[in-house]
Amino acid sequence: MLKKLYVIGIGILLLSLFTGCSNEMKEVDKQAFKMDTIMDIKAYGPKADKAINAAFDRIDEIEQIASASVETSDISAINSASGKEYVKVHPEIINMIKTSIKYSELSEGAFDITVGPLIKLWGIGTENQKVPTDGEIKKVLPLVGYKNISIKEADNSVKLLKEGMSIDLGGIAKGYAADEAVRILKEYGVKSAIINLGGSSVYALGEKQDKSLWAIAVQHPRKDDNKNYTCIIRMPEQALSTSGDYERYFIKDGKRYHHILNPFTGYPADAKVMSDTIVISSDTPNCNMLADILTKVTFVSGIEKGFHIINSIQGVECIAVTTDYKIYKSSGWKDDMENISPEFTLVN
Repeated sequence: MLKKLYVIGIGILLLSLFTGCSNEMKEVDKQAFKMDTIMDIKAYGPKADKAINAAFDRIDEIEQIASASVETSDISAINSASGKEYVKVHPEIINMIKTSIKYSELSEGAFDITVGPLIKLWGIGTENQKVPTDGEIKKVLPLVGYKNISIKEADNSVKLLKEGMSIDLGGIAKGYAADEAVRILKEYGVKSAIINLGGSSVYALGEKQDKSLWAIAVQHPRKDDNKNYTCIIRMPEQALSTSGDYERYFIKDGKRYHHILNPFTGYPADAKVMSDTIVISSDTPNCNMLADILTKVTFVSGIEKGFHIINSIQGVECIAVTTDYKIYKSSGWKDDMENISPEFTLVN
């Protein structure tokens, strides 16, 4: 079975967003299909409509330079020139790559944007998905390694040092897009909004009209419909991101093969984690981009090592759902959790 990328609520369901809007300050809710998923922005204010349109336009710009599937993108140009030459790119791409390398180093390689050859080999979520042979994986693995990315900041150029290497920003670009959407909404004077990029990257901006906390339900990793969830998280203005083995996957011979690949083994990560959710303070620069990255760290590294990394970063919280239906919280977890599904056991 293959889940469709565009299903709203893949990572997160949004509950009780707005109440009591006046005619002068009405809620505007718009959806658009971008970055291979349905995005939804709900904003409150006199310029909300223009703000949302501008945010979607900015997301289009990011996709055109950051997507490996867009032939004219900066990333495609870098990949085509791998092992040959430096490619001049937009400053935004430099920012994303530098941030990726920083957290690749912090996670000791658990997060690595050079998994492009592995992504292509597996083809998960495409018509060409398959289980590669051990030989095929071993042939590609030497092309994976963030240390073989070279950046010349003087002229914003990037080179992949080995021919055949390729970058995939799928684990960071949506978070960057969410940060940009937040910035644009604020420029238009929006003080209350929910930015939901495909269900896996969410930002709660400002306060609800009734002053209560935002309520965000984390998707049940083994049930497809939006009526089932792991728990509800109550939080103030923050960034939230979820990754799971249920977002893109196929099952063959009774085994689940998902899209979050382990850069060390070349196979889908198997650290006994079904999903994990990162929450980051809005005071943290690039909080959505960081949340997007860090969901892969615990998923690939596992609870013990992943939480050690999470706990070392100020303003970052995490919950992880394991394959034995247990929920673990990082030591810095502060947000309220309620309506925990009876199928799951809260460990700490």
